[in-house]
Amino acid sequence: MSRLIKDYVELDNHLSLDELISRLSEIRDAMPAEAEAELVMRGDDVFGRHLAVSFLRPLTAEEAAVEGRYGSCPVKLRAVA
Repeated sequence: MSRLIKDYVELDNHLSLDELISRLSEIRDAMPAEAEAELVMRGDDVFGRHLAVSFLRPLTAEEAAVEGRYGSCPVKLRAVA
């Protein structure tokens, strides 16, 4: 079974409603069935807010190679007193 990671697609702030619906439809059609996509609003009052689509996707070949090299390294945890 391949591992899925969470990724994001951010949408432009200055879209008309028709453009937003069209863009969301394009994004949905390009995603795999197991994507579990969600539309979220990100940001804050200081830097502004924007819409983003979060979804799950399989690892790319490059990400899988790095995962293969470093994913099996034993991690030693030490207790903090």
